[in-house]
Amino acid sequence: MHHQQLKPAEAASLPRHLLEAHVVALVRRCCPGLLALRAAHARLIRLRLPRLTAAFALSKLLASSSSSSCGAAPSYARNLFDQIPEPTAFCYNSLIRALSSAAGVAPAADTVLVYRRMLRAGSPLPNSFTLAFALKACSVVPALGEGRQLHSQAFRRGLEPSPYVQTGLLNLYAKCEEVALARTVFDGMVGDKNLAAWSAMIGGYSRVGMVNEALGLFREMQAADVNPDEVTMVSVISACAKAGALDLGRWVHAFIDRKGITVDLELSTALIDMYAKCGLIERAKGVFDAMAERDTKAWSAMIVGLAIHGLVEVALKLFSRMLELKVRPNNVTFIGVLSACAHSGLVNEGRRYWSTMQELGIKPSMENYGCMVDLFCRSSLLDEAYSFVTGMAIPPNSVIWRTLLVASKNSNRFDIVQSASKKLLELEPCNPENYVLLSNLYASNSQWDRVSYMRKKMKENNVNVVAGCSSIEINGYLHKFVVSDDSHPEIKEIRLLLREIADRVVRAGHKPWTAAVLHDVGEEEKEVALCEHSERHGSWLPALTGNATTMSIVGVYSTARQIFR
Repeated sequence: MHHQQLKPAEAASLPRHLLEAHVVALVRRCCPGLLALRAAHARLIRLRLPRLTAAFALSKLLASSSSSSCGAAPSYARNLFDQIPEPTAFCYNSLIRALSSAAGVAPAADTVLVYRRMLRAGSPLPNSFTLAFALKACSVVPALGEGRQLHSQAFRRGLEPSPYVQTGLLNLYAKCEEVALARTVFDGMVGDKNLAAWSAMIGGYSRVGMVNEALGLFREMQAADVNPDEVTMVSVISACAKAGALDLGRWVHAFIDRKGITVDLELSTALIDMYAKCGLIERAKGVFDAMAERDTKAWSAMIVGLAIHGLVEVALKLFSRMLELKVRPNNVTFIGVLSACAHSGLVNEGRRYWSTMQELGIKPSMENYGCMVDLFCRSSLLDEAYSFVTGMAIPPNSVIWRTLLVASKNSNRFDIVQSASKKLLELEPCNPENYVLLSNLYASNSQWDRVSYMRKKMKENNVNVVAGCSSIEINGYLHKFVVSDDSHPEIKEIRLLLREIADRVVRAGHKPWTAAVLHDVGEEEKEVALCEHSERHGSWLPALTGNATTMSIVGVYSTARQIFR
């Protein structure tokens, strides 16, 4: 019977199986769309269905509301669930799935609460789908603590070997940047690994900048005859961008073209970001111009890329064009706009864009606040910077206090230095970077007693400085060098080469700039220390090997200083 002709009196006389078939047809016809789903719900209420059929109808509505295409609010799904007298495992799974589609920390916590409610009820028991949906909710935030609780439940209930649970765990740990745990799950997966598993693990490596591992796994994936998709390639391209590995990025882009992989919005945006971060801003612009359609993320990536290359006028013109086309900017867009102003000393323009952001109803992120602080500090407006920081709507993080501290030190504003250093150590008493920064600050002024005090505080708080690390890409492979580490096979030869060069330039009249060595040691020890910098080791590797067909210094960073240049 057609659902539009069914009346309450007719529904009462229909057999149960025909009524349920009618319910299924009605719910299917209304999806996707929350309004249509609510209309179907209202119609089913008017039919005054028998108790069992009503519960069946509610379960079908609940399942439809949990679909990502429906767009229903989790509160509606919960309302449906609460009306079901004896919810089945299917109902619990549908509710958890609906919660997993919502953004924010609360859904992850709510998911665990629903899971615990299911356990307390005693029946039905959670199955592999229950845990898979719950783990997805924890991956969205991501919420590592709640995810670990679910992992423990999977182990206790013998559900850990399920491919659905394993994929959920892998996604969780990869998105939480717990790559060691993610790799353990990945290696322990039963049977052939699917595309989702490979992509999640590659994405996990990409997030933490482990480019060699990400690309190595990508090659393993090809050897296993698993064809990558756009999601996989976004992770691989992002890994190249984080490491600044231009040649690898070019190779991956060529691979995408060769394999005919669809270059969608997200992949195009990743390519823009990669080329911009690797120094080829014109290539990034080429990708951007070739896009048939552009979303906010694509515009933002291009604006940020132009800003970091110092093309301030072009970046701001592109932002104006974005607004003309009625594309709504977001926080990331304004990071590019405000950083462009900061690097060009455009204080008034920066203030104006800050006002524009608030007029558009965009809530400033910590990064947006940081850009404004950087703008004021670069323009030596330290009083305004300090006033801005102390008046922030959210508590300033350590990066903002650190920016203010360095600028104040350079301008001899030791009143602000004192306040900023105090806040910094209060926020992160166990972060070695803060102690290194303050020690270097005191050492540059030959305040060795304060340097000793910082070392004492580090010892008291059990803080250890992580050695700096530098990388160089040669012929498509990343070589890493760590301060005071002998693990690289050519390190001895590099040191000999550097010492020989240092001796030659000294004999030619060069005087080493030992002031850069912020240690209370003799001049000779300082000269030796200059040769031990990991960046120098990386820079001179090509001269030693002599077989570099392509070479670029990439990802030169110090984990002790948290600087990525």
